[in-house]
Amino acid sequence: MTRFSEKLRQASEPYWTEAVTHRYVKELTTGIIADSVMRRYLIQDHRFIDNFLALLGAALNTADKFESRVVLGRFIGMISSEENDYFLRSFKALGVTDEERFGQPDGAPTKALNQIMREAAQSGSYAAIISVLAVAEGIYLDWGLSAQKPYPDSFVHAEWITLHNNDYFKNFVEFLRSELDRVGPENADLCRDYFMRTVRVEKEFFDYAYSV
Repeated sequence: MTRFSEKLRQASEPYWTEAVTHRYVKELTTGIIADSVMRRYLIQDHRFIDNFLALLGAALNTADKFESRVVLGRFIGMISSEENDYFLRSFKALGVTDEERFGQPDGAPTKALNQIMREAAQSGSYAAIISVLAVAEGIYLDWGLSAQKPYPDSFVHAEWITLHNNDYFKNFVEFLRSELDRVGPENADLCRDYFMRTVRVEKEFFDYAYSV
């Protein structure tokens, strides 16, 4: 029997595949991505951390199992430490100025994804929140697993890959998919709505890195 989470992924095509095979992914994983594209991408992606942590906090608050809260709590710690540290080191390595970092306006996909995260966090629905998280992290695992060794020399490229294909991250995405399988079927329409909107915006976010 096909998993509920997999049914949603299949229904999201072609956007899911377009995201995980995007030009951005191919250029990042081979180390040929232009610094200007990587700067724009990272500046915009870092804008998600505040709302993403709030979304994870809402997941922890609405989860119906202690074991789920423990997994989510650990992931909150990772985002707040290792991943945020990666951004700060990458900004420095790429010569991103404070003026550029804070002055660059949010792109339309950035605004849209932040809105989806806020909406899900405020919904009080664990199923809605897990639907958004399963997309946001599932797409990144899928493209991370597509990267071939040897990874690029620059830590800006290589570490962004390894943050999204290591065993801990694999297990966390499997946790999200299992949670979606568990709580999703009783909230199928709600989950489908959040899942589909998030997939499309994730693909548009990759597009935006090349649009300016």
